[in-house]
Amino acid sequence: MSEKFILALDQGTTSSRAILFDKNGQIFQVAQKEFTQIYPQPGWVEHDAEEIWASQFSVLAETLAKGAITTGDIAAIGITNQRETTVVWERSTSRPIYNAIVWQDRRTVAYCDRLKEEGWGPTIQEKTGLLADAYFSATKLKWILDNVSGAREKAVKGELAFGTIDSWLSWKLTNGKVHVTDASNASRTMLMNIHTGEWDTDLLKLFDIPASVLPEIIQSSRVYGVTETVVKNANIPLAGIAGDQQAALFGQQCTQPGMVKNTYGTGCFMLMHTGVKAVKSSNNLLTTIAWKINNRIEYAVEGSIFIGGAVVQWLRDGLHMIRSSADIEDIALSAGDNNGVYMVPAFAGLGAPHWNQHARGSVFGLTRGTKTAHIARACLESIAYQTMDVLKAMESDAGLPIKELRVDGGATINNLLMQFQCDLLQVPVIRPVVYETTALGAAYLAGLGVGYWDTVSDIQQQWKADKIFQPQHSADDMKPLIKGWNRAIKASIAWANDTE
Repeated sequence: MSEKFILALDQGTTSSRAILFDKNGQIFQVAQKEFTQIYPQPGWVEHDAEEIWASQFSVLAETLAKGAITTGDIAAIGITNQRETTVVWERSTSRPIYNAIVWQDRRTVAYCDRLKEEGWGPTIQEKTGLLADAYFSATKLKWILDNVSGAREKAVKGELAFGTIDSWLSWKLTNGKVHVTDASNASRTMLMNIHTGEWDTDLLKLFDIPASVLPEIIQSSRVYGVTETVVKNANIPLAGIAGDQQAALFGQQCTQPGMVKNTYGTGCFMLMHTGVKAVKSSNNLLTTIAWKINNRIEYAVEGSIFIGGAVVQWLRDGLHMIRSSADIEDIALSAGDNNGVYMVPAFAGLGAPHWNQHARGSVFGLTRGTKTAHIARACLESIAYQTMDVLKAMESDAGLPIKELRVDGGATINNLLMQFQCDLLQVPVIRPVVYETTALGAAYLAGLGVGYWDTVSDIQQQWKADKIFQPQHSADDMKPLIKGWNRAIKASIAWANDTE
């Protein structure tokens, strides 16, 4: 086969995927495999890092088999990953010393509260662009070192390695030859100074983390190793890494300041590209590194919604109200409206712009007339309301109105959700032809790293809209619904805060 492909490894929160892209940025083959979600106690979420690796390697092999191609047909591999999820392993054996602690995990909330009470919040935000929250990797890493027998002693001796999932996959793919993370993932650990692009010694001291466990911070697009476990001597270049949301921003080609994308996955994540300037938020948004290419760091402002599509999974797996996630659109449509029911899906606390770690999921407005369809619709609408809150905060921080919203992720196939989102925001919502933009972004970064694509401007020509949603209801029509949502948010926070 004369044509070569780029292989994107998209390691997500609930599944691992591998997608082959051709020169035109089109999907050639895809494979996906779910893996186990582990809940040891309320608020704790873990993954088996070995199972993550096994599932990722499995789908990698499956795409090659389905495409009837060999490793020689792969020009490069790009990695994108669930961010903040924390793995610690032995360097000598490559065995994790504890389950991966997932970004959704809340076990370090009390420690984060203490940090804020001690006045560390402003320092952490100034250095990292992040809020002192259990969401990020630093406190998860500290917990493992403090709570796994012998871990801290081994770490001090240089026997342990820490990484987010990109680091773990790179380590496994290179058979332990490479211990790296890219700037976008490093900026999510709460250990990196986003202004210098380096690990911050003051923060390492604060969290009591030995520098010896840390990976090398590299650019998001460059050859940093070759495979040594896929096929012996295959030597496929590993040439791109970005955290999933930054990869989606790149895949959507939001490469100019002011461009915005929202990814509708397990959580929802909205990013606005801000160029070479790190914009400090006054609305509880995060300042983060978008990517580092050609030794140039570019930044983004981000709003994180912890529970997006996961609320639909909860309806399916927790309440058994629907058989499959795809059923929710028809059920919600059958309701006509929400009948005054609002769902605040704060299962893991509230993210931007509220950032209340103690909030929990709640439903308001139930009556004897409430039916399953109304609850399903309220759950679906909650995804759009949370997105609206983040976008309004982003507009305020940027000081300019957002002209359009580019969307991606699995839930964007739901036309009801996309239209409701458009009506709430009163701006066009644009769904691209290739909606797997997270994997596409990783592929683009890897392809640029090996010269498969020459420049970013070449890639920009490939982005095309599949459907553009225009508002069908006026802003006045939406005001009563938005008012109801705001009441529900206030009530949910009040319940969380009233602990006496």
